[in-house]
Amino acid sequence: MASIGSLHNDVIHDAVLDYYGKRLATCSSDKTIKIFEIEGDQHKLIETLQGHDGPVWQVSWAHPKFGVILASCSFDGRVLIWREDDGTRTWSNIAQHATHTESVNSVQWSPAELGAVLVCGSSDGSVSVVEFNDDGATSAVTVPAHSGAVYAAVWDVAGSVRRFATGGADGLVKVWRYDSVENNYVEEATLEGHADWVRDLAWAPSILPKSYLASASEDKSVIIWTMEPGESAWQKKVITAFTDTVWRVSWSLSGNILAVSSGDNKITLWKENLKEEWEECGNIEG
Repeated sequence: MASIGSLHNDVIHDAVLDYYGKRLATCSSDKTIKIFEIEGDQHKLIETLQGHDGPVWQVSWAHPKFGVILASCSFDGRVLIWREDDGTRTWSNIAQHATHTESVNSVQWSPAELGAVLVCGSSDGSVSVVEFNDDGATSAVTVPAHSGAVYAAVWDVAGSVRRFATGGADGLVKVWRYDSVENNYVEEATLEGHADWVRDLAWAPSILPKSYLASASEDKSVIIWTMEPGESAWQKKVITAFTDTVWRVSWSLSGNILAVSSGDNKITLWKENLKEEWEECGNIEG
């Protein structure tokens, strides 16, 4: 069976499993998205989605309560929404979001309890939030977020508050919260600590009341930002054990292990010890 990587004709930028771990979506500079069925250690290509006019940077699965739906973002400045028909199992493009003027670098569906809502980060420095209603209508708000490109925009997955974080080329991490009076997202916090572009962010799905947010940067560091319940100030712990750009961060399902992918072809695993220090607990070399 051909490897997944060999089925794209260019660099793969993202690979995401669905809610049940039975489908894998990949996207590439070859302008396509590929859907695979996963069974144990076997995989089968079931669909190739074409519609973008540039490299596809990221994909995101919606919660299955909304159907089999995938969002993709691209250098072409668009976000496309794809759906699989229950009966025919064929895929189609059901919507597009094209309000950004430059590359859309990040896309993520919100937690299911917030509805079918996308947050999108763009090189035009803004973030857009798109809400899909039951009748098929959409509504969107756009927030000027960073003085340079926005490379990451991610929802807080730990609670029911409508809140997301962004990271950009200005080296900042910002936290945004929905304000019902303003009917828009307002800046809750600006977190300073990185000396270069922030490439990725991840909220921990922690069962603890304490909030954990990880950021990855081209400055070869990861910062773990934490906030205790009832407080408004974020604390930071900097991990500087990397020798190259840190591209991606991802939490385990329990929220206590952080996986870090860096430009030296390594994936390292990190865990907080009893002294509240972060130590490496495993690694994988490519």
